[in-house]
Amino acid sequence: MEMNTIQLDISGQLCPSCLLLTLKHLNQHAAAVRDGRTEIVVTTDDRQATTTIPDAVSKMGYAAEVTRVDAGYRIRVCSKRG
Repeated sequence: MEMNTIQLDISGQLCPSCLLLTLKHLNQHAAAVRDGRTEIVVTTDDRQATTTIPDAVSKMGYAAEVTRVDAGYRIRVCSKRG
């Protein structure tokens, strides 16, 4: 099964805007993310987003992985299954 990746670059945005933009995309693609067909990869330079986004999506039943990258952070939101 091929994974569809939605790239969401929200660099320059600050929370709660980062969280709201991520949740908007997650809600639009909820079924595909939940069944493992789609992941959302968020690029941000707001350190606060590295806790607010994973906390929120975890409460909604999704997984999140935070990785430090050159310009900030990469947050991968996906199904808990993968």
